[in-house]
Amino acid sequence: MQASNGGGAHIEIRKLSLYREETLTEAGRPPVRPAFRASVAAVVSNPWVGTPATTDLSAAAIAMAPRLAKVLTDKLIEALGGVDRIEAFGKAAIVGTAGEIEHGGALIHTPYFGNLVREFLRGESIICFADARADAGETLVVPLWHKEHAATRSHYQTVSTRIPDAPRADEIVVIAAASTGPRPHPRIGDRTTDPAVTAQKLEEVRS
Repeated sequence: MQASNGGGAHIEIRKLSLYREETLTEAGRPPVRPAFRASVAAVVSNPWVGTPATTDLSAAAIAMAPRLAKVLTDKLIEALGGVDRIEAFGKAAIVGTAGEIEHGGALIHTPYFGNLVREFLRGESIICFADARADAGETLVVPLWHKEHAATRSHYQTVSTRIPDAPRADEIVVIAAASTGPRPHPRIGDRTTDPAVTAQKLEEVRS
């Protein structure tokens, strides 16, 4: 799949992979709020393979990242039933073994990807992330949290992504992930209402 970023540059996407899951029961009971979790991964050629560690990554990142953000979020929105249903999000990259971990960062840790994913999914929070360098078939656990209220602990969750034949040594897998709701039975409180806890206070209670 060749995708234009609107400026004439083309990105070669070898494969798109969509994963979606719904937990029907947890601890013998259905969730109070049923929710879907999904991830969409794009397998792309790594344009920086073989370049020195001093190479400026910005030009290729600007050419590739915005289009990847659009392709991945479009698929997520479709898979989860519309952008208004999405409540939590995350992002990730897996770099093939011939690349640097920084090559994945160039595609997901700049405004050309992160800001656009946030905009397309109508979020406000900083997007939590995972990255790794690995052989093809490696599983990466992608963390999620609430797209508007990062302190909402009920939405701290993960979704796993694995593509059996990617990334090849000269590829990068770029991932966007999201959920339509919280974990099945959230009941550990919220960061906005937690008591102030310090080691000293705990010692005082024990004594």
